[in-house]
Amino acid sequence: MYLTKEKKEEIISENTISKDPKDTGSPEAQIALFTYRINHINEHLQKHRKDHSTKLGLLKLVGKRRRLLNYLMKTDIERYRAIIKKLNIRK
Repeated sequence: MYLTKEKKEEIISENTISKDPKDTGSPEAQIALFTYRINHINEHLQKHRKDHSTKLGLLKLVGKRRRLLNYLMKTDIERYRAIIKKLNIRK
């Protein structure tokens, strides 16, 4: 599998405020995990350009991440700016 338990805990702990590897519900943790998955799928699609079902899944993931970013922007703009800068997401 592309994402091991240790890698998931590492992604969560370096991108959340609480630094707890079990804090999977925070928006920052979810955005970081979606970003990791999006990058992984982008690598796959570079090799397999005609994989349309994976492309559809990628678009759904990008939409989920966008909605979480919009939520975070409305509730706490400083956390939003921090996660955008940390993950190098364009916006």
